[in-house]
Amino acid sequence: MSAVKSASSKINWTKLTSAIAGRQQTQAALSNFRKEYEDAKRQLSVLQDQKTTVDFSQYRSVLKNQKVIDELEKTLKNFKPVSYNLAAQQTLISAYETKAIENAEATTAQIEKEISGLKETLTNIETARPVDQLSVEDVTSALPEIDAKLDEMLQQGTWTVPGYGEKFGSNPLF
Repeated sequence: MSAVKSASSKINWTKLTSAIAGRQQTQAALSNFRKEYEDAKRQLSVLQDQKTTVDFSQYRSVLKNQKVIDELEKTLKNFKPVSYNLAAQQTLISAYETKAIENAEATTAQIEKEISGLKETLTNIETARPVDQLSVEDVTSALPEIDAKLDEMLQQGTWTVPGYGEKFGSNPLF
C-alpha cells in the first residue's frame, strides 16, 4: 500500500493535464479518473478516522436483554473481512492504461506531423520571393497547367476567365 501512496503522491496532475491538452477524450477520461481517485481517497480517510471499537459494557448497562448483546459480541469477534479478487479490476485498469497510452502516442504522432508540416510551411514562407518580384515565367514554371489552360482558352477564342467577373466585379473601360 505504501508504494501506491508514494506513486499517487508523485503524480503532477497539472503537468499531466497540460501534456495531453490536444485530446479531449483523453483529457476527459483523466479528469474523471482523478475525480474518482480523490473521492476514494477522501472516503478512505473518513473511514480510517472512524472509531472501530464497540463498548459492549455500555450496552450491557443500558439494555435489559443481555443475550442479544452476547450474540452481537460473539458475532463481532467471529467477523472476518471478505477479501476480494481484484484481478478482474486490475485487468480492466491495465486495458484502460494501454488504451490511454495508445491515444497519447497517436496524439503525439499527429502533433509532431502537424509541427513538421508547419515548420516546412514557415520555411517556404520565409524563403519565398515577394509577389511583386515574380515574373510570368516564374508563375508558369511553377504551375505548368496555367500555360495549358491558357492555350486551350486561346484555341477556343475565350478571352475572359470564367467566374472572374462574379468574384472580382466587372469594370469595363469603354
